[in-house]
Amino acid sequence: MDAGVTTHRAEAQLVSLGIGREVFAVPVEAVREILDMRPVFRIPETPAYVLGLIDLRGRSIPVLDLRLKLGLEAIPPTETTRILVLEVAIEGRLLVLGLVADRVIEVLSLPVKDIEPPPDVGVRWRSDYISGVGRRDASFVIIFHLPKLFTAEDLAALAIAA
Repeated sequence: MDAGVTTHRAEAQLVSLGIGREVFAVPVEAVREILDMRPVFRIPETPAYVLGLIDLRGRSIPVLDLRLKLGLEAIPPTETTRILVLEVAIEGRLLVLGLVADRVIEVLSLPVKDIEPPPDVGVRWRSDYISGVGRRDASFVIIFHLPKLFTAEDLAALAIAA
Protein backbone atom coordinates (compact mmCIF):
# COMPACT_ATOMS: atom_id res chain seq x y z
CA MET A 1 0.00 0.00 0.00
CA ASP A 2 1.29 3.49 -0.73
CA ALA A 3 0.81 7.15 0.15
CA GLY A 4 -2.95 7.17 -0.37
CA VAL A 5 -3.60 5.86 3.15
CA THR A 6 -1.85 6.71 6.39
CA THR A 7 -0.09 3.54 7.45
CA HIS A 8 1.71 4.55 10.65
CA ARG A 9 -1.26 3.25 12.62
CA ALA A 10 -2.70 -0.22 12.89
CA GLU A 11 -5.95 1.09 11.42
CA ALA A 12 -6.67 3.39 8.48
CA GLN A 13 -9.17 6.14 9.30
CA LEU A 14 -11.37 6.76 6.26
CA VAL A 15 -14.47 8.64 5.16
CA SER A 16 -16.60 6.35 3.00
CA LEU A 17 -18.74 7.68 0.18
CA GLY A 18 -21.07 6.18 -2.34
CA ILE A 19 -21.14 6.51 -6.11
CA GLY A 20 -24.05 4.43 -7.33
CA ARG A 21 -23.75 1.04 -5.64
CA GLU A 22 -19.96 1.33 -5.23
CA VAL A 23 -18.37 2.34 -1.93
CA PHE A 24 -15.19 4.39 -2.04
CA ALA A 25 -13.16 6.01 0.72
CA VAL A 26 -10.69 8.82 1.23
CA PRO A 27 -8.28 9.24 4.14
CA VAL A 28 -9.99 11.16 6.93
CA GLU A 29 -7.00 13.51 7.26
CA ALA A 30 -7.64 14.79 3.71
CA VAL A 31 -11.26 15.79 4.48
CA ARG A 32 -11.68 19.40 5.61
CA GLU A 33 -15.47 19.33 5.66
CA ILE A 34 -18.57 17.81 4.13
CA LEU A 35 -21.18 20.11 2.60
CA ASP A 36 -24.70 19.72 1.31
CA MET A 37 -24.88 20.18 -2.44
CA ARG A 38 -25.08 23.84 -3.43
CA PRO A 39 -25.08 25.87 -6.63
CA VAL A 40 -21.80 25.73 -8.51
CA PHE A 41 -20.56 28.58 -10.70
CA ARG A 42 -19.60 27.00 -14.05
CA ILE A 43 -16.25 27.98 -15.55
CA PRO A 44 -16.08 27.98 -19.37
CA GLU A 45 -13.54 25.82 -21.20
CA THR A 46 -12.92 23.34 -18.38
CA PRO A 47 -13.46 19.58 -18.69
CA ALA A 48 -17.04 18.40 -18.02
CA TYR A 49 -16.03 16.81 -14.70
CA VAL A 50 -14.93 20.23 -13.38
CA LEU A 51 -18.33 21.51 -12.30
CA GLY A 52 -17.02 24.95 -11.40
CA LEU A 53 -16.55 26.94 -8.20
CA ILE A 54 -18.30 27.26 -4.88
CA ASP A 55 -17.79 30.00 -2.32
CA LEU A 56 -16.67 28.65 1.03
CA ARG A 57 -16.42 31.45 3.57
CA GLY A 58 -14.98 33.85 1.00
CA ARG A 59 -12.67 31.34 -0.68
CA SER A 60 -13.28 29.98 -4.19
CA ILE A 61 -13.11 26.18 -4.20
CA PRO A 62 -13.07 24.22 -7.48
CA VAL A 63 -15.56 21.33 -7.49
CA LEU A 64 -15.23 18.08 -9.47
CA ASP A 65 -17.95 15.56 -10.21
CA LEU A 66 -16.48 12.25 -9.09
CA ARG A 67 -18.92 10.30 -11.30
CA LEU A 68 -17.69 12.05 -14.44
CA LYS A 69 -14.05 11.83 -13.35
CA LEU A 70 -14.46 8.05 -13.07
CA GLY A 71 -16.12 7.85 -16.49
CA LEU A 72 -19.59 7.14 -15.09
CA GLU A 73 -22.87 8.71 -16.15
CA ALA A 74 -23.83 12.05 -14.59
CA ILE A 75 -26.98 12.15 -12.49
CA PRO A 76 -28.89 15.10 -11.05
CA PRO A 77 -28.15 15.93 -7.41
CA THR A 78 -30.44 14.38 -4.78
CA GLU A 79 -31.02 15.12 -1.11
CA THR A 80 -28.07 12.84 -0.26
CA THR A 81 -25.57 14.41 -2.70
CA ARG A 82 -22.60 15.89 -0.84
CA ILE A 83 -19.46 17.86 -1.57
CA LEU A 84 -16.38 16.61 0.25
CA VAL A 85 -13.93 19.48 0.61
CA LEU A 86 -10.48 17.91 0.49
CA GLU A 87 -6.94 19.11 1.01
CA VAL A 88 -4.64 17.14 -1.27
CA ALA A 89 -0.87 17.44 -1.80
CA ILE A 90 -0.25 17.15 -5.55
CA GLU A 91 3.08 17.81 -7.25
CA GLY A 92 4.37 19.74 -4.26
CA ARG A 93 1.28 21.95 -3.97
CA LEU A 94 -1.48 21.76 -1.40
CA LEU A 95 -4.80 21.91 -3.27
CA VAL A 96 -8.19 22.48 -1.71
CA LEU A 97 -11.00 21.13 -3.88
CA GLY A 98 -14.47 19.70 -3.65
CA LEU A 99 -15.54 16.25 -4.84
CA VAL A 100 -19.22 15.60 -5.46
CA ALA A 101 -20.40 12.19 -4.26
CA ASP A 102 -23.85 10.61 -4.38
CA ARG A 103 -23.70 10.21 -0.61
CA VAL A 104 -21.33 10.20 2.35
CA ILE A 105 -21.73 7.04 4.37
CA GLU A 106 -19.57 7.13 7.50
CA VAL A 107 -16.17 7.52 9.07
CA LEU A 108 -14.70 4.07 9.40
CA SER A 109 -11.58 2.30 10.59
CA LEU A 110 -10.08 -0.56 8.63
CA PRO A 111 -7.14 -2.63 9.84
CA VAL A 112 -4.19 -1.67 7.62
CA LYS A 113 -3.10 -5.32 7.48
CA ASP A 114 -6.44 -6.21 5.84
CA ILE A 115 -6.23 -3.60 3.06
CA GLU A 116 -5.29 -5.33 -0.17
CA PRO A 117 -3.40 -3.78 -3.11
CA PRO A 118 -5.53 -2.48 -5.97
CA PRO A 119 -6.57 -5.08 -8.54
CA ASP A 120 -5.03 -4.86 -12.00
CA VAL A 121 -8.21 -6.11 -13.66
CA GLY A 122 -11.88 -6.28 -12.88
CA VAL A 123 -12.59 -2.61 -12.14
CA ARG A 124 -14.22 -0.04 -14.38
CA TRP A 125 -11.78 2.77 -13.54
CA ARG A 126 -8.03 3.14 -13.59
CA SER A 127 -6.37 1.03 -10.89
CA ASP A 128 -3.70 3.69 -10.30
CA TYR A 129 -6.51 5.83 -8.78
CA ILE A 130 -6.76 3.21 -6.02
CA SER A 131 -4.38 2.79 -3.08
CA GLY A 132 -6.12 -0.31 -1.78
CA VAL A 133 -9.28 -2.31 -1.28
CA GLY A 134 -10.76 -3.09 2.12
CA ARG A 135 -13.86 -4.90 3.30
CA ARG A 136 -16.69 -3.47 5.32
CA ASP A 137 -19.30 -6.02 6.36
CA ALA A 138 -20.06 -8.01 3.18
CA SER A 139 -18.94 -5.36 0.68
CA PHE A 140 -15.73 -3.85 -0.65
CA VAL A 141 -14.43 -0.35 0.06
CA ILE A 142 -12.23 1.07 -2.68
CA ILE A 143 -9.72 3.51 -1.22
CA PHE A 144 -8.68 6.37 -3.49
CA HIS A 145 -5.06 7.39 -3.90
CA LEU A 146 -5.92 11.08 -4.07
CA PRO A 147 -2.64 12.40 -5.58
CA LYS A 148 -3.03 9.97 -8.52
CA LEU A 149 -6.75 10.63 -8.96
CA PHE A 150 -5.80 14.03 -10.36
CA THR A 151 -3.68 14.30 -13.52
CA ALA A 152 -1.59 17.20 -14.86
CA GLU A 153 -4.59 18.08 -17.07
CA ASP A 154 -6.76 18.21 -13.93
CA LEU A 155 -4.28 20.53 -12.25
CA ALA A 156 -4.34 22.85 -15.25
CA ALA A 157 -8.16 22.84 -15.28
CA LEU A 158 -8.27 23.48 -11.52
CA ALA A 159 -5.82 26.37 -11.90
CA ILE A 160 -8.13 27.89 -14.54
CA ALA A 161 -11.15 27.32 -12.30
CA ALA A 162 -9.48 28.80 -9.22
